[in-house]
Amino acid sequence: MGCAQRSYPAGDGVRSLNGASPSRRAAQAVDALRHGWPIALVGGPVLLPAETAIAASAASDRMLIGAARAETLKLANQREAAVPHAPVLVRGAEPFDLAAARAMADPALDLATPLKGPFRAEPIDWREGAAAALELARIAGILPAFMVDPIEAGEAQPFAPADLAALADQGSLVIATRAHLPVAAGEDAEILAFRSADDMREHVALVFGKPVSDRAPLVRLHSECLTGDVLGSLKCDCGPQLDAALEAASAEGRKGGWGVVLYLRQEGRGIGLVNKLRAYRLQDQGHDTIDANRRLGLPDEARDFPVAARMLDLLGARAVRLMTNNPAKVTALEAAGVRVAERVPHRLPDNPHNTRYLATKRDRAGHLLP
Repeated sequence: MGCAQRSYPAGDGVRSLNGASPSRRAAQAVDALRHGWPIALVGGPVLLPAETAIAASAASDRMLIGAARAETLKLANQREAAVPHAPVLVRGAEPFDLAAARAMADPALDLATPLKGPFRAEPIDWREGAAAALELARIAGILPAFMVDPIEAGEAQPFAPADLAALADQGSLVIATRAHLPVAAGEDAEILAFRSADDMREHVALVFGKPVSDRAPLVRLHSECLTGDVLGSLKCDCGPQLDAALEAASAEGRKGGWGVVLYLRQEGRGIGLVNKLRAYRLQDQGHDTIDANRRLGLPDEARDFPVAARMLDLLGARAVRLMTNNPAKVTALEAAGVRVAERVPHRLPDNPHNTRYLATKRDRAGHLLP
């Protein structure tokens, strides 16, 4: 492994694309990262995911991480750290083996595995691909850290940075099925399941009442929270928010209107269950929810609101009364083509375990909370 910066022609060998569609290539790249297989960027290097890699003998003198993680490790300057999710290329004085790469990736190992420098950040001439790779890792639910052009990485899955846009295209989302589902909030609810060809997430909508052409439905976008919705976690307000939203949507149906709760499969504001629990561990050490995500190198907000807009379109809801305390959610939904006729506050009491979490949402994320 030499120290010279390599150049990567767009059609370079293994990096040439197969005949699959962009959305299929993107889905295959996500699957590869989950399995610990490398991806080969068109116009860039081969990247091996540090967390899941199965190539035990892989080694590299460079790693790709996010700026927030690099700043935590004191490997990024202030300008880089100002954009927390920008890619940073780090070269080590000695090659990273798999154990060293995982220590670079995971803040849970910071104390147990001190890094051996020196290190330096290097320019990236394949920045678009680097940013796409970090986003692919987030979608795959793994830590955003890669070994760059490692030896003995194994066969790589080709991926073009432009393929990433195909995952955000909601054109293939359809209503897969629907059924009557009596629930505690209302016995006349209907549940609809939505599916997309290249997305394993299956979102659902609960609809109360019948669509009324001259009345915007009361809508709640609820992102999946296993710990809060199912296990009754007191660290967040997700479970009570879901229960209250179902009650409000059902009441809207009983009044002659219609109410909709979209249940979106994007755990942890889009970072996935495992990474959310990693963030919980950092919160136990004193970090708030935003700083915990950033120490992992992950966004504090990565939810997919265009998918909610497409679901509402399929339901025939072109305008909505949105139950939310988050003005950014209103902005995101309107940017995706849904008119928000009214923002309806959705406030619930706190408890001793989530007071700081709610304060962080108010003070750092701009939520309109008491």
